[in-house]
Amino acid sequence: MLGKDNATKPIKLIERTEKYKGHVITVYEDRVDIGGREALWDYIHHNGAAAVLPVTDEGKILMVRQYRHPLGRYILEIPAGKRDGDEEFKTCAIRELEEETGYKADSFEYLLSINTTVAFLDEFIEIYLARGLKPGKVNWDTDEELGVEIWELDDLIDLIRKGEITDSKTVAALMTYAQKEGK
Repeated sequence: MLGKDNATKPIKLIERTEKYKGHVITVYEDRVDIGGREALWDYIHHNGAAAVLPVTDEGKILMVRQYRHPLGRYILEIPAGKRDGDEEFKTCAIRELEEETGYKADSFEYLLSINTTVAFLDEFIEIYLARGLKPGKVNWDTDEELGVEIWELDDLIDLIRKGEITDSKTVAALMTYAQKEGK
């Protein structure tokens, strides 16, 4: 297999230097030893998050349209948010569903886990399927600007195929759910 020997060289962290600490991320510069060669790697730490695919009794999907500053536009995505400290992922998912959509759920089922951008970011997201939705109370964070929309699964899959939904957690959740439902 081409490159197999290179893929098993030991990697050793020599030094980690914090470059920036924000509200959501910490940026580091790592000096590493790669089989006798030294390199600098950027590394971003994120405390992790949880996301929810909320499905109504009629089989429709609740989505949020949220402004995402790095993209400079609103995007359609599943409800999600970062964990508070060492908060359990499921607890975070339950909280984020109500905060962002104004709905609670009778059941939360683990759907899948993802690492969003493995080249430089350690963000880990657990995604849950929520059913038995009932009204709760919206409680948006001060830095959130979003709206709640109800969609058919097939229409959301079409938007993924057209490149109009590109958020990794949303794509992974919708495609996993579609496969689970035999679509």
